[in-house]
Amino acid sequence: MNNFNRGGGLQDFTFAQPVSKVEVRPLLRLVYLWMMFGLLTTAAVAWWVGSSQERIISIAQYWTVLFFVELGIGLALSWGLPRMSPTVAGALFFVYSAINGLFFGVIIAAMVYNGQTGAVASAFLTAAGLFGSMTVLGFVTKVDLSKFRTFFMMAVLGLFIAIIINMFLGSSAMDFVISIAGVLIFTALTAFRTQQIKELANLPQYRQYGSETTKLAIFGAFILYLAFINLFYFLLRLYSGRR
Repeated sequence: MNNFNRGGGLQDFTFAQPVSKVEVRPLLRLVYLWMMFGLLTTAAVAWWVGSSQERIISIAQYWTVLFFVELGIGLALSWGLPRMSPTVAGALFFVYSAINGLFFGVIIAAMVYNGQTGAVASAFLTAAGLFGSMTVLGFVTKVDLSKFRTFFMMAVLGLFIAIIINMFLGSSAMDFVISIAGVLIFTALTAFRTQQIKELANLPQYRQYGSETTKLAIFGAFILYLAFINLFYFLLRLYSGRR
């Protein structure tokens, strides 16, 4: 499962001026609330899948189909959100989170079965620590991280290409490098995305409040969710020895 390639095509926003903490706080609360619901959905579905061997086998049989469904939903949220109603956007975000739960349910169940429960816990705690630190950094830093936008997008694209190539090469050394690169890229992207969300409060739609605020919160939750879930995924690869 490679979640990262679904977050590269997000809309670009242009901002006219910095935003004060007072202005951004209501939007951030909504963003993290939506993200929490998404992660809880993923965790609940993963637990549901992992608690039944029959469900694990069934999900594994439709792995490719689910991947393309998830890819389609990710692209829809990335590019089509401005034209969606808040209800549709929220529903798609939860479906996306649930499908991720199906994937992680199979992966984590396999790791637990192979005696790697500690690796799962370590990966989650590390991901949570890195994500929290980078979120704080992205919010308080005075450095304009948007000037690294092209670098981040090229890094994600390069990571995707490397994984595709290594599918044919099967190199364990390259696999290790890919996992390390994935952790570094999505750690940095967390700070970048947090700063981007901070600036969303400057958009005219947000200042009007109403339904557009909900859509902006879902958008912010989606890009941060992607950063966290990919960070966790690549850490799982490292802690499990990439098996």
